[in-house]
Amino acid sequence: MRQWTIDAFTNRPFGGNPACVVEPLSDWPSETWMQKLAGENNAGATAFLRAGDTPRRYAIRWFTPSVEVPLCGHATLAAAHVLFDEMGLSVGTIDFDTRSGLISVRQTEDGLQMNLPAQAASRIPTPPGLADALGVSPAEVWAGPYLVALLDSADAVLAVQPRSAVLRTISMEQGGQGNVGVAAPAGGTAPYDVIDRFFAPGYGIEEDFATGSFHCILAPIFADKLKAERLRFHQASRGRGADMVARVDGSRVLLSGRAVTVIESTLRVTPDAASENGEADR
Repeated sequence: MRQWTIDAFTNRPFGGNPACVVEPLSDWPSETWMQKLAGENNAGATAFLRAGDTPRRYAIRWFTPSVEVPLCGHATLAAAHVLFDEMGLSVGTIDFDTRSGLISVRQTEDGLQMNLPAQAASRIPTPPGLADALGVSPAEVWAGPYLVALLDSADAVLAVQPRSAVLRTISMEQGGQGNVGVAAPAGGTAPYDVIDRFFAPGYGIEEDFATGSFHCILAPIFADKLKAERLRFHQASRGRGADMVARVDGSRVLLSGRAVTVIESTLRVTPDAASENGEADR
């Protein structure tokens, strides 16, 4: 059984966010096995695919090294890259059935474009302790699936020194999933419109390198603030960096990016055997 490691939301190796993609299976392995493999991979996420009833349709599930997540943009981008570029799928659009509804992916001039559900957020007063946990004072705070702190400048985004355990608690107290992102208009002569970072202790990740689902919250906010139809985002994780383009289309976000294959590998353990071992471990 083949597996690929893909760097997503980048056009160069060792940029963006790595995701592992397991070749499509006829049925889901056990959740125990999928979680164990994701932990073994220790990438931002591992994507598992189940073949559908047509060549263009698949079901997809995403696991970080510690939990299954309801939406993962970078691993969906990676999966589409594998199907198009590594497996030679010759269709115009790939449809993924997910826990967050149908996600379609097609090839465009901006790379692979995912049609994702926009994530609603509401502006709230700055929660107690948030400024101290970030090391900077937010100009605005928005609450949705993730907590979003809007900062005054790109320098402030780069200066954030998160206290992850505290951020997790504050996010969950606001009804979120334990994750907090920061963002600001890029300003100046930057080749992008918005700079951001994302901290995901609720998913067992200190700082995520590229987060499609976070931009499903940011895109509607900044489309309104910047009065722009097309937004260029740069997720500024240290040592990597990721780039994506977003357009808001009603209740959807069209999020585009590129991807690079770094590793093709062969798994020497089958789902059935590993699942039996996993059950014995519990």
